[in-house]
Amino acid sequence: MDVVVLVSGRGSNLRAICSAIDVGTCAAHVVGVVSDRKKAAALEFADARGIPTRVVSLRKGDDRDAWNESLAADVAELKPDLIVLAGFMRVLGSPLLERFPGRIINVHPALLPSFPGHSGPQDALDGGVRISGCTVHIVDAGVDTGPILAQAAVPVLADDTADTLHARIQAHEHRLLPIVIHQIAIGAITLDPLTVSTAVADPSQSLSVPDA
Repeated sequence: MDVVVLVSGRGSNLRAICSAIDVGTCAAHVVGVVSDRKKAAALEFADARGIPTRVVSLRKGDDRDAWNESLAADVAELKPDLIVLAGFMRVLGSPLLERFPGRIINVHPALLPSFPGHSGPQDALDGGVRISGCTVHIVDAGVDTGPILAQAAVPVLADDTADTLHARIQAHEHRLLPIVIHQIAIGAITLDPLTVSTAVADPSQSLSVPDA
Protein backbone atom coordinates (compact mmCIF):
# COMPACT_ATOMS: atom_id res chain seq x y z
CA MET A 1 0.00 0.00 0.00
CA ASP A 2 1.42 3.36 -1.06
CA VAL A 3 1.36 5.95 1.71
CA VAL A 4 1.98 9.70 1.74
CA VAL A 5 2.86 11.15 5.14
CA LEU A 6 2.10 14.78 6.02
CA VAL A 7 4.38 16.33 8.63
CA SER A 8 5.17 19.68 10.22
CA GLY A 9 8.05 18.91 12.61
CA ARG A 10 10.71 16.38 13.44
CA GLY A 11 8.77 13.39 12.15
CA SER A 12 8.99 10.93 15.01
CA ASN A 13 5.88 9.09 13.81
CA LEU A 14 7.27 9.03 10.26
CA ARG A 15 10.42 7.40 11.65
CA ALA A 16 8.30 4.86 13.52
CA ILE A 17 6.38 4.00 10.36
CA CYS A 18 9.59 3.55 8.39
CA SER A 19 11.13 1.42 11.15
CA ALA A 20 8.09 -0.87 11.12
CA ILE A 21 8.32 -1.13 7.34
CA ASP A 22 12.03 -1.96 7.59
CA VAL A 23 11.42 -4.89 9.96
CA GLY A 24 8.44 -6.17 7.98
CA THR A 25 5.64 -5.39 10.42
CA CYS A 26 3.98 -2.71 8.33
CA ALA A 27 2.98 -3.64 4.77
CA ALA A 28 3.29 -0.16 3.34
CA HIS A 29 5.56 1.90 1.11
CA VAL A 30 6.07 5.59 1.86
CA VAL A 31 5.95 7.20 -1.58
CA GLY A 32 6.19 10.78 -0.40
CA VAL A 33 6.47 13.14 2.55
CA VAL A 34 4.76 16.52 2.36
CA SER A 35 5.29 19.36 4.83
CA ASP A 36 3.97 22.86 5.36
CA ARG A 37 7.36 23.90 6.78
CA LYS A 38 10.59 24.09 4.78
CA LYS A 39 12.76 23.43 7.83
CA ALA A 40 10.86 20.44 9.18
CA ALA A 41 13.41 17.87 10.34
CA ALA A 42 11.20 15.14 8.91
CA LEU A 43 12.15 16.30 5.42
CA GLU A 44 15.83 15.64 6.10
CA PHE A 45 15.00 12.16 7.34
CA ALA A 46 12.92 11.46 4.23
CA ASP A 47 15.63 12.80 1.91
CA ALA A 48 18.19 10.53 3.58
CA ARG A 49 15.97 7.54 2.82
CA GLY A 50 15.39 8.61 -0.77
CA ILE A 51 11.71 9.38 -0.18
CA PRO A 52 10.36 12.16 -2.43
CA THR A 53 9.49 15.31 -0.50
CA ARG A 54 7.29 18.31 -1.17
CA VAL A 55 6.86 21.59 0.71
CA VAL A 56 3.60 23.50 0.51
CA SER A 57 4.20 26.50 2.76
CA LEU A 58 1.44 28.56 4.32
CA ARG A 59 2.59 31.92 5.63
CA LYS A 60 0.62 34.57 7.43
CA GLY A 61 -1.52 36.43 4.91
CA ASP A 62 -1.39 33.69 2.27
CA ASP A 63 -4.58 32.67 0.50
CA ARG A 64 -5.79 29.64 2.48
CA ASP A 65 -7.99 28.37 -0.34
CA ALA A 66 -5.07 28.48 -2.77
CA TRP A 67 -2.91 26.64 -0.25
CA ASN A 68 -5.51 23.91 0.12
CA GLU A 69 -5.65 23.49 -3.65
CA SER A 70 -1.86 23.32 -3.91
CA LEU A 71 -1.64 20.79 -1.09
CA ALA A 72 -4.26 18.58 -2.71
CA ALA A 73 -2.50 18.77 -6.09
CA ASP A 74 0.93 17.92 -4.67
CA VAL A 75 -0.38 14.98 -2.66
CA ALA A 76 -2.43 13.67 -5.60
CA GLU A 77 0.67 13.67 -7.84
CA LEU A 78 2.21 11.09 -5.50
CA LYS A 79 -0.77 8.74 -6.09
CA PRO A 80 -1.21 7.45 -2.52
CA ASP A 81 -3.56 4.71 -1.43
CA LEU A 82 -3.56 6.24 2.05
CA ILE A 83 -2.60 9.62 3.52
CA VAL A 84 -1.26 9.72 7.08
CA LEU A 85 -1.15 12.90 9.14
CA ALA A 86 1.78 12.44 11.51
CA GLY A 87 2.26 15.65 13.42
CA PHE A 88 0.78 17.79 10.63
CA MET A 89 -0.32 20.99 12.34
CA ARG A 90 -2.87 22.24 9.81
CA VAL A 91 -6.57 21.60 9.40
CA LEU A 92 -7.22 20.09 5.98
CA GLY A 93 -9.61 21.83 3.59
CA SER A 94 -12.15 20.34 1.23
CA PRO A 95 -9.85 19.96 -1.83
CA LEU A 96 -7.81 17.15 -0.23
CA LEU A 97 -10.74 15.66 1.70
CA GLU A 98 -12.83 15.46 -1.47
CA ARG A 99 -10.04 13.87 -3.53
CA PHE A 100 -9.38 11.19 -0.90
CA PRO A 101 -12.64 10.65 1.00
CA GLY A 102 -12.15 8.25 3.88
CA ARG A 103 -8.50 7.67 2.88
CA ILE A 104 -6.84 10.09 5.31
CA ILE A 105 -5.96 9.15 8.89
CA ASN A 106 -4.50 11.10 11.78
CA VAL A 107 -2.86 10.27 15.10
CA HIS A 108 -3.91 12.53 17.98
CA PRO A 109 -2.39 12.72 21.50
CA ALA A 110 -5.60 12.25 23.48
CA LEU A 111 -8.44 9.77 23.86
CA LEU A 112 -10.95 11.29 21.49
CA PRO A 113 -13.64 12.51 21.56
CA SER A 114 -12.12 14.12 24.67
CA PHE A 115 -9.58 16.89 24.18
CA PRO A 116 -9.48 17.54 20.43
CA GLY A 117 -7.23 20.28 19.06
CA HIS A 118 -3.56 21.07 19.31
CA SER A 119 -3.05 20.85 23.11
CA GLY A 120 -4.40 17.43 24.05
CA PRO A 121 -1.87 16.58 26.81
CA GLN A 122 -2.25 19.94 28.55
CA ASP A 123 -6.02 19.76 28.23
CA ALA A 124 -5.96 16.32 29.85
CA LEU A 125 -3.98 17.70 32.78
CA ASP A 126 -6.26 20.70 33.08
CA GLY A 127 -9.27 18.39 33.00
CA GLY A 128 -7.94 16.33 35.91
CA VAL A 129 -8.30 12.99 34.12
CA ARG A 130 -6.38 9.94 35.30
CA ILE A 131 -6.19 8.25 31.91
CA SER A 132 -5.11 9.87 28.64
CA GLY A 133 -3.63 8.31 25.52
CA CYS A 134 -3.66 8.50 21.75
CA THR A 135 -6.19 7.96 18.99
CA VAL A 136 -5.89 7.03 15.33
CA HIS A 137 -8.92 8.24 13.43
CA ILE A 138 -10.21 9.00 9.95
CA VAL A 139 -9.94 12.68 9.05
CA ASP A 140 -13.10 14.56 8.19
CA ALA A 141 -13.97 18.25 7.86
CA GLY A 142 -14.00 18.79 11.62
CA VAL A 143 -11.13 19.08 14.09
CA ASP A 144 -10.35 15.55 15.33
CA THR A 145 -13.98 14.51 14.84
CA GLY A 146 -13.67 11.62 12.35
CA PRO A 147 -14.44 7.94 13.07
CA ILE A 148 -12.08 6.36 15.59
CA LEU A 149 -10.00 3.39 14.39
CA ALA A 150 -7.85 2.56 17.42
CA GLN A 151 -6.74 3.94 20.76
CA ALA A 152 -4.07 3.32 23.37
CA ALA A 153 -4.43 4.35 27.03
CA VAL A 154 -1.71 6.07 29.06
CA PRO A 155 -2.03 6.75 32.81
CA VAL A 156 -1.66 10.37 33.89
CA LEU A 157 0.84 10.54 36.74
CA ALA A 158 0.60 12.91 39.70
CA ASP A 159 3.81 14.73 38.74
CA ASP A 160 3.15 14.87 35.00
CA THR A 161 3.68 18.01 32.98
CA ALA A 162 2.30 18.44 29.48
CA ASP A 163 5.76 17.54 28.14
CA THR A 164 6.25 14.36 30.16
CA LEU A 165 2.73 13.15 29.45
CA HIS A 166 3.09 13.93 25.76
CA ALA A 167 6.40 12.04 25.60
CA ARG A 168 4.77 8.89 27.02
CA ILE A 169 1.78 9.28 24.73
CA GLN A 170 4.10 9.59 21.72
CA ALA A 171 5.79 6.32 22.62
CA HIS A 172 2.39 4.66 22.20
CA GLU A 173 1.68 6.60 18.99
CA HIS A 174 4.90 5.17 17.55
CA ARG A 175 3.61 1.64 18.20
CA LEU A 176 -0.06 2.10 17.39
CA LEU A 177 0.11 4.06 14.14
CA PRO A 178 2.20 1.51 12.18
CA ILE A 179 -0.12 -1.27 13.39
CA VAL A 180 -3.18 0.58 12.11
CA ILE A 181 -1.51 1.29 8.77
CA HIS A 182 -0.61 -2.40 8.47
CA GLN A 183 -4.14 -3.48 9.31
CA ILE A 184 -5.48 -1.15 6.61
CA ALA A 185 -2.93 -2.52 4.13
CA ILE A 186 -3.93 -6.15 4.72
CA GLY A 187 -7.65 -5.37 4.73
CA ALA A 188 -8.30 -5.99 8.43
CA ILE A 189 -9.48 -2.40 8.75
CA THR A 190 -11.73 -1.26 5.93
CA LEU A 191 -11.90 2.49 5.41
CA ASP A 192 -15.08 3.93 3.96
CA PRO A 193 -16.72 7.33 4.36
CA LEU A 194 -19.82 5.66 5.79
CA THR A 195 -18.73 2.33 7.29
CA VAL A 196 -15.66 1.50 9.36
CA SER A 197 -14.74 -2.04 10.42
CA THR A 198 -11.93 -2.52 12.93
CA ALA A 199 -11.66 -6.31 13.03
CA VAL A 200 -8.10 -7.51 13.58
CA ALA A 201 -7.20 -10.26 11.11
CA ASP A 202 -3.96 -11.41 12.75
CA PRO A 203 -4.27 -12.20 16.48
CA SER A 204 -0.58 -11.29 16.96
CA GLN A 205 -1.36 -7.73 15.86
CA SER A 206 -3.39 -6.09 18.59
CA LEU A 207 -4.92 -2.63 18.35
CA SER A 208 -4.80 -2.40 22.14
CA VAL A 209 -1.41 -1.10 23.20
CA PRO A 210 -0.64 -1.51 26.93
CA ASP A 211 1.32 1.06 28.90
CA ALA A 212 5.06 0.43 28.72
